[in-house]
Amino acid sequence: MPSKSLQSRLITLLLLFSSFTVYSQTNYTALQEAFGKSQQYESRGNFTDAISVIKSVYQEDSYETNLRLGWVTYLAGLFTESTAYYQKAMKLKPYSIEAKLGFANPASALGNWDQVMARYNEILTIDPQNTTVNYRMGSIYYGRKDFAKAEKYLEKVINLYPFDYDSMILFAWTNFKLGKLREAQVMFNKVLLNKPNDTSALEGLSLIK
Repeated sequence: MPSKSLQSRLITLLLLFSSFTVYSQTNYTALQEAFGKSQQYESRGNFTDAISVIKSVYQEDSYETNLRLGWVTYLAGLFTESTAYYQKAMKLKPYSIEAKLGFANPASALGNWDQVMARYNEILTIDPQNTTVNYRMGSIYYGRKDFAKAEKYLEKVINLYPFDYDSMILFAWTNFKLGKLREAQVMFNKVLLNKPNDTSALEGLSLIK
């Protein structure tokens, strides 16, 4: 049978553990209520209150609150503030793809394309086949008229999603710009299977003929 002193210590530890459990549950309940209200405000387009309700329960070391604030401040057009919250989220969860994708939204709105591409490259290091990022990288390089690099990223997407409209039409134009007219012609025709009478595909075919 345990001594009285040992029993006393066990009771103290039990009470501390019970208090911690109650506190943790209470804390989670407050967070859940705040997130629920924030989402309701967001659905109504009331981004100011969607932000303030999360700030009322904000925890600097909480990935979830930083991620949420990154999103709603972005919707509110507070791009600099949004990038700061996403940066905190990325610091807390370095392998988080969703935080890096989230960061790209306000960063691109601010025109910080080097930062956007840096985050995309980090994602591709973690997930080389990520279709969203490969497509966006292809789009960025296409816009910069670096068609060779655009082709490299878009080819990955086409291999994974061969009948996706956005990927096909951009890949078709990339091939056209590279002078690969036969490949471009095939892809433009495939686009018309997905979206008959597509004006962009018809324009591309008219230029080849």
